[in-house]
Amino acid sequence: MRNILLLVTIFFLTASISFAQRIPKSYSNLYYGKDGHLYLKLGKTSYPENTSKATFKLEDLLGHPQGTKDGISFDFNKPDFSGTLYYGFINYHDSKHPLPVYFKKYGKIKNGKVSINIGHDLAGKYDMIQWEKTGLGTIGYRVVDQRGNLIFDGKVSFKGKGPFVVIPTITEGPFVNLLKPDGATISFTTSAAVKASLKINGRWINEKTATRKHEISVNGLKADTDYPYTVKVGPIEESYALHTAHKSGARKPFVFAYASDSREARGGGERNIWGTNAYIMKKAAALASQKKVAFMQFTGDLIDGYKTNILEADVQYANWKHAIEPFAHYFPFMVAMGNHEVVMYTFTDRQKVWYSIDRFPYNTQSAEAVFARNFVNPLNGPISEDGAKYDPDPKNVDFPSYKENVFYYIYDNVAVVVMNSNYWYGPSVTRHPEIGGNPHAYIMDNQLKWVKATLQKLQKDPNIDHIFITEHTPFFPNGGHVSNDMWYKGSNKPRPIVAGKPVDTGIIERRDQLLNIIVNETPKVVGILTGDEHNYCRTEIGPNTPKYPKDWSGKKLRLKRTIWQINNGAAGAPYYAREKTPWYDFTHGFTTQNAVVFFNVHGKKIKMEVYNPDTLELVDELELR
Repeated sequence: MRNILLLVTIFFLTASISFAQRIPKSYSNLYYGKDGHLYLKLGKTSYPENTSKATFKLEDLLGHPQGTKDGISFDFNKPDFSGTLYYGFINYHDSKHPLPVYFKKYGKIKNGKVSINIGHDLAGKYDMIQWEKTGLGTIGYRVVDQRGNLIFDGKVSFKGKGPFVVIPTITEGPFVNLLKPDGATISFTTSAAVKASLKINGRWINEKTATRKHEISVNGLKADTDYPYTVKVGPIEESYALHTAHKSGARKPFVFAYASDSREARGGGERNIWGTNAYIMKKAAALASQKKVAFMQFTGDLIDGYKTNILEADVQYANWKHAIEPFAHYFPFMVAMGNHEVVMYTFTDRQKVWYSIDRFPYNTQSAEAVFARNFVNPLNGPISEDGAKYDPDPKNVDFPSYKENVFYYIYDNVAVVVMNSNYWYGPSVTRHPEIGGNPHAYIMDNQLKWVKATLQKLQKDPNIDHIFITEHTPFFPNGGHVSNDMWYKGSNKPRPIVAGKPVDTGIIERRDQLLNIIVNETPKVVGILTGDEHNYCRTEIGPNTPKYPKDWSGKKLRLKRTIWQINNGAAGAPYYAREKTPWYDFTHGFTTQNAVVFFNVHGKKIKMEVYNPDTLELVDELELR
């Protein structure tokens, strides 16, 4: 199914608009002009969508490599691009986490093209992968522009001893996904459509259809057991290992990690590989590996995003996946959406006022669809907001899918419920509601109903002792997003605008509805894991926590117990300092250090430890239960 969606998406991305797509009735004041472009009409004046070409395209950054008599030539399909290509072999046999070791020489990219010499430069004492013997090898390369900005890390496999032939390459992965007590799914991407194979538990699983996006599922394994596995693409094999999940309710000790917000930062080098802070992300993933985590939850703002061109978003996602890849061969990264994952239509009026909405058609161009195409997550979430009481056209699709961006999963006696607080996100809707959209941090009706039903089910499950809720935006912001998130400086006015009308429930009222479900109705919930604010802190959410502005005249929620909001948006994005809030005195451990949170689960007890992945300093610790 995902491969069919990929082909459909590629069609929409590569073809110019030759016919008007249906405009969802959830939006207002939009129409298609005779030129095929989308327009926003404000009063008597119309404004065309802002269009932009992708600075870099993933397909081009893969280099269109060709074998030559002496090595490999690259063409990045960008005649105006000059820079540097660093390269070196990847040895898949002498490291658990194989990475390229860059050679002392480098290539100069001119007019978007460059060649490297394998036969002469990388032979003899520099042949550390034995390609002269086997006739096989893989080169890792890094594309850098004229100003020294890091653009992309890629891979290309070859065969031959001169002349050389480029062969299908695993360009992303393999990744461990959908880990279960009796199996998992191994996903990876190849440079060309091929039939790949997976060997695990003594048997080969061979794909029947050639594709570039591979998802190979394996079942029938034993719980809590190490399983080496090998992925084979043509003559190239890569071998790693996974550890199956504990049986549900086994109550054996395990550790999992949490972080968010790894979008690009300042400071140079790998702190910004075209959209993502690969430096801190690698550090965080390496530390998680050293802690032997069962999985890592990462909730939003992986990339810088906010793109109008989907191809740009794909490049940034690829760079994030490349950063975690050496470690994600072994354990799953459970990934959720944030506001920076947005891909948009934008319009600008004469006063330079900016209007923005989620892209459509939703099944191919929305932020949700692009995210789902790039990751492999559970499929047990709600369908969409179609059918909600504010749906303007129940017979047609007027909202994007929740597929793979809202879900839950279980490991042993812990359940994690993943929400999307940037669904159908309209970045400008609170300031300029003319088109419509969902404001930052708002959970819409159908997702709310799903959360309630899912928590009720998990609460009744005797094998589950602890439930964690995670969404990108804090219920109680402390530094950087006090002007929005689920607070908006104490304003209840922000809410979705659907078909030109605001929905009935405001943001603080919706926050309270969620808190009532999470805190009062679901005793197994331990904490809420959030990000968005680029810092670490934990906030007490309980009976004595101030929750309202001084002039609040609405109904007030009484909480019956105390849980923790654990905010960790410190995985590399530029920092935010602490701000004054009504709950200021209920916030502890605030720091702008980079951080990874580790939850050590021992049956009915959980101890939390927070480390700086760059310095390995202990930042905070707490007995949660």
